[in-house]
Amino acid sequence: MPSETRSPRLAVLIGVDNTSAKMANGLFEEVAKIGEASVRRIYGDFSGTRSKGWANVLAKHAIIPQQQFAYTTGKNASDIALVIDAMDLLHSGRFDGFCPVSPDSDFTRLAAQNREQGANVFGFGEQKTPESFRQACRRFVYTENLLPGAIKDEENAASSDKPLQPATSAVPVIKKVLSQEDRDDGWVNLGTVGKQLLNLAPDFDPHTFGFRKLSELIRKTNQFEVRQPEVGAGRHVGPQRRPENYP
Repeated sequence: MPSETRSPRLAVLIGVDNTSAKMANGLFEEVAKIGEASVRRIYGDFSGTRSKGWANVLAKHAIIPQQQFAYTTGKNASDIALVIDAMDLLHSGRFDGFCPVSPDSDFTRLAAQNREQGANVFGFGEQKTPESFRQACRRFVYTENLLPGAIKDEENAASSDKPLQPATSAVPVIKKVLSQEDRDDGWVNLGTVGKQLLNLAPDFDPHTFGFRKLSELIRKTNQFEVRQPEVGAGRHVGPQRRPENYP
């Protein structure tokens, strides 16, 4: 029998002190889009009440708790344990990528080191996460977008009543992608635009602006057009034009 291509093996490492258990379902759904969550660990002091929410969802997602008692106030033993485990797992050579879940800037160096060693880093954290950590990741996902009800069903044009950012905030980076491609007719393949957006901004996500799909976000800005030039061809993005100016 032909061997099946295995999904990328990922290590999901969660810092309990800075994350909400309410996004657990959304987190593992997002990780499943990337690869297989082979390791699922969470680090924190589960003897207190702050981690009670996570304690209730550990079994559902097969998350292994790593107990770290808070012996000294102000010293985050959980973060240190997470970093040590991440480096051990990296040097085992068994994983294709890591998913640190925390808004803590202390993980910036960890993310950079993993990428230097050839492993992909997919970070998860709140919108307040420092830019240094976000940019150190191949891709960064805001955990607010993973909460229940953050994105509505596809029947709605706008996916969220209160997106983290307005659609107009996406205009500058989209314009930059189009200018970098520098096509004679001004049109760029939608898939190419999506890839370049993540290269320029690892935390770029249509969900942040209230949409499930990049094409819907681009249309909503009222700055660009999305068209399909011929049957079977991929969609293209270009600057907004009047109908008489279409090629």
